[in-house]
Amino acid sequence: MESPMTNQKQPDHLALTAQLELVAAAEPVDGKPALPRFSMVAYTGGAMKVEGWRFPVVVDLSGLAIPSQARPIRFGHDAASGVGHTDSIRVDGGQLLATGVVSRGTPAAQEVVHSARNGFPWQASIGAGVEQFEFIKDGQAVTVNGRAFEGPINVVRRATLGEISFVDLGADGNTSASVAAKAKENMNMDGTDTSTATGTTIEGTETPAGAAGKETPVTPPIKAAAVTAADTGITADPVADMRVRAAAEQERISAVRKICGDEYADIAAKAIKDGWDATRTELEVLRASRPKVVPAVHAPETAVTSTVLEAACMMTAGLSNLDSQYEEKSLDLAAKRFRGGISLQELLLEAAWANGYTGRNFRNAREAMRFAFAADIRAEGVSTVDIGGILSNVANKFLLDGFFSVERTWRNICAVRNVNDFKTVTSYRLIGTDQYEPVAPGGELKHGTLGSESYTNKADTFGLMLSVDRRDIINDDLGAITTVPRKLGRGSGLKINDVFWTTFLANSSFFTAGNKNYITGADTALTIDGMTKAEQTFMDQVDSDGKPIGLMPAIMLVPTALSALGTQLFKALEIRDNTSGKGAYPTNNPHTGKYRVEVSRYLANAKYTGNSAKAWYLLAEPGDLPMIEVAFLNGQESPTIETAAADFDTLGIQMRGYHDFGCSLQDPRSAIKAKGEA
Repeated sequence: MESPMTNQKQPDHLALTAQLELVAAAEPVDGKPALPRFSMVAYTGGAMKVEGWRFPVVVDLSGLAIPSQARPIRFGHDAASGVGHTDSIRVDGGQLLATGVVSRGTPAAQEVVHSARNGFPWQASIGAGVEQFEFIKDGQAVTVNGRAFEGPINVVRRATLGEISFVDLGADGNTSASVAAKAKENMNMDGTDTSTATGTTIEGTETPAGAAGKETPVTPPIKAAAVTAADTGITADPVADMRVRAAAEQERISAVRKICGDEYADIAAKAIKDGWDATRTELEVLRASRPKVVPAVHAPETAVTSTVLEAACMMTAGLSNLDSQYEEKSLDLAAKRFRGGISLQELLLEAAWANGYTGRNFRNAREAMRFAFAADIRAEGVSTVDIGGILSNVANKFLLDGFFSVERTWRNICAVRNVNDFKTVTSYRLIGTDQYEPVAPGGELKHGTLGSESYTNKADTFGLMLSVDRRDIINDDLGAITTVPRKLGRGSGLKINDVFWTTFLANSSFFTAGNKNYITGADTALTIDGMTKAEQTFMDQVDSDGKPIGLMPAIMLVPTALSALGTQLFKALEIRDNTSGKGAYPTNNPHTGKYRVEVSRYLANAKYTGNSAKAWYLLAEPGDLPMIEVAFLNGQESPTIETAAADFDTLGIQMRGYHDFGCSLQDPRSAIKAKGEA
């Protein structure tokens, strides 16, 4: 299943190994033969290497569901090899503890009992269904079961305990134990010990002290008669029989390990677990050593998911910084599975196969497309690949790339408002008698009077639909799903500029002599003197009571023709003056560093009413007093893109982009316009 935190395919079963303790019952109960009992540390809360997981795994015991106290006890996770059942399972001190009885009469139960009597170091392995896990990346840390762990590591946040099994070999092949010492549990990838577990006690014998000098926990004294031949149905000389069987098993294991060596440790582990003889093991090693044309697919390590396909698309498109956007595992799988880059047909086929499509190629393009996009024909009602989500996520990256590729001067000179719908919204700017008054001896404060000035704005929807048509799909061009959204993004960026500057330049009734925010004449050209005049005009503005507004200009907005001069006025300490007729001489620049320069190519463009190559502006910071405001629906400042299969009469993929925003002029006292000429 997929974790909602990582959106990746994961193993749905977990087998974790620990040590256990097997003892016999002290007394018969109600005249019935006493059953051997066991106690175990089924899991110590540490990190373990588990088959099917690339990085170590730690189970969060706070999220482990225990359906009942009576869980089946098996041998090697084999349902046909029952051993007994638990009567107590609990989490204590960050460990999973279990006790129970050997209640089955199977050969497996007899094997467990007699091997334990001979001192065999059985281990315990829990079988749990994984429901949710979290991947902790390299360099990050997490605390689980009261212990700190460093990434990379997988944390199983939710799981359900199924059964517990006796096993003779841990998952990593390095676990060991003896009657006289503590046993190591699984190891981390760096070889460090993660936990310890108890030794073994049988027939009233007590485990000696552990290697660290601590006494291993044991049960109360047990009578040797608690486990007898009559109780278990064992032959006359079970000890001799067990010795023969143990010797044969040791020879088999030695032969398997010799054949496999270090190169085929996974085959060795399976051979030992499943009881393969030397011939069967050698055959499997020969098969594994054959040259491979393509890598073998072993779920979940090479399982193709939406995240893997999305990463493959991004890699094929040549985007950078993917490490910060995708988990290393997904990037590795994408690189291995699609070495030459993924094509558009491959992408659609992967989605179609996940939804039940049985064709092996794209010859029946319409049927493959139907399965790729149809939600009502998913195989068994579940799909691991969401083609709509993949296309939308990929397209969104290139949509934003196109959106930010056009001029964005508008964003530096406007105020931004969030609106919840498309209705006209009104904002109020409070003015009036707001100065402090003397406080009377009694301490009573006088009430000020507040008036209000209101300004409106309204968001509208702007959008466009483009298609990846049949030719692009047949040509197998993945670039089509990057080119189209880039165009949609650029179109959105151009539209918001068009709406913004159309509103901004339609300012003949906004900048007027009556509003005292418009200056004309030859002395308003962008020079030191012109800047001084505009600055004075701005600072001489008053409120409705005739008092100074107390606001300073902060932005110099100029057309492209005045860009160099504006930058010079902002940065230069001196400016050469050639107007005197006596040769050039330097003039100190009193406006150095005062007003940051913003340049827009729209100000002088002939397509916009009110354009001028000589007019320029002084603006207040929009956060203090805005001249113009842009409203975005729900605060969404960038456009949205959606993808879907084309209509029935069109074979292709439709992409639509839309953006909800609106622009409106605000307070006339926030800016000064200089005509720049007579």
